[in-house]
Amino acid sequence: MGAVSRWGCECEVTDSGFKYLLYTHPILTHPPCARNPVAEFHDNDLFRGVDPEAARALLPLAEPVAFLKGSRIARQNELARGAWLIRAGSAEVRVALPAGGERVMATLAPGSAFGESALFETGVCNASVYALTHVDGWLLPGEAFRALAFARNAAALTIQRNITATLVARLSALNTELARQVAPEDRATPAPPPAADPLAAYPRLTRADFDFRAFLKLLPFFAGFTPSDIEAVTAGTRALEVKRGAWLFASGQAAHACFLVVRGAVEAVRSIGSPGTLERRIAILPPGALAGYLSLLAGKPAHGAHARAREDSLLLEFPAALFMEHYRGDSGAQIKFQHAIHRALLTSLARSNSQMARLVTQAALTAAQPFRV
Repeated sequence: MGAVSRWGCECEVTDSGFKYLLYTHPILTHPPCARNPVAEFHDNDLFRGVDPEAARALLPLAEPVAFLKGSRIARQNELARGAWLIRAGSAEVRVALPAGGERVMATLAPGSAFGESALFETGVCNASVYALTHVDGWLLPGEAFRALAFARNAAALTIQRNITATLVARLSALNTELARQVAPEDRATPAPPPAADPLAAYPRLTRADFDFRAFLKLLPFFAGFTPSDIEAVTAGTRALEVKRGAWLFASGQAAHACFLVVRGAVEAVRSIGSPGTLERRIAILPPGALAGYLSLLAGKPAHGAHARAREDSLLLEFPAALFMEHYRGDSGAQIKFQHAIHRALLTSLARSNSQMARLVTQAALTAAQPFRV
């Protein structure tokens, strides 16, 4: 047995070299791990589709952790250290509200993970996490994991794609919940959406009125890309020039492509209430932002929102097959492409979380107003 840890636990080293925790503190009453820690590590949602032997190779990177009931595991806006994998116990995810207090966003059970975004890049925690019971598991450090991913480790790349799928599901659920909330900015739909593909008659261009391909390196989406990386992931794309107010796609239409805003801006809009009566702006997408990619990542046949040109715009069209080829690829340029998608997802999640916190706070303040005659 090793020394007693700061959680009142003793550490034992297995034949795999992994340190795990045996509870000896009187407050921690649940029994020690009864299964092989390698099997429990691999059973986490993060390792879906990863070979058990590949997961075993990652186990030495993980740090064993344990928290008493009521402890704060992560604090919103603090530096994210890595992904937390829960072996036993449960935890609660909360976000701060603008007017004070917190909103519970999710409950985490054994086998789940949080903080996964740190396995892509450094950043801050976008929520606080508290132990509802005594919790133990592992911390997979972000810096060490990212080194494996850049070295094109197959297990690390599979895990990163699992994280992306989790974020897509999380964002879709959050957007569905947002659509149920009443918002003061909801407005009447100005015009019915087009019945057919609104871009079907638009010419696809290899050249525009300016050298847009030389401009791509300045877009946030391509941060960290070399010129050859950009050329590799944009080969096969075509440009479209659209006028202010033009539709890119409507909710329910086939999701056969997504679009990168090169110049101008795109307004993403969601239908609210009875179809066609009200709409709510989701976001104004500036140069470097993607429109329509969530449906492709989720494998959905149709778009779940509307998109219109906010001003005269130049768009780069990624056909669905090309987009997914880069998303599933393992070349250096494709790995950077996947990281760019992840950054886009985090931006969307942060925006949706902010909208939800604002709407919940507005509802609470409205309910607290005294009745006036």
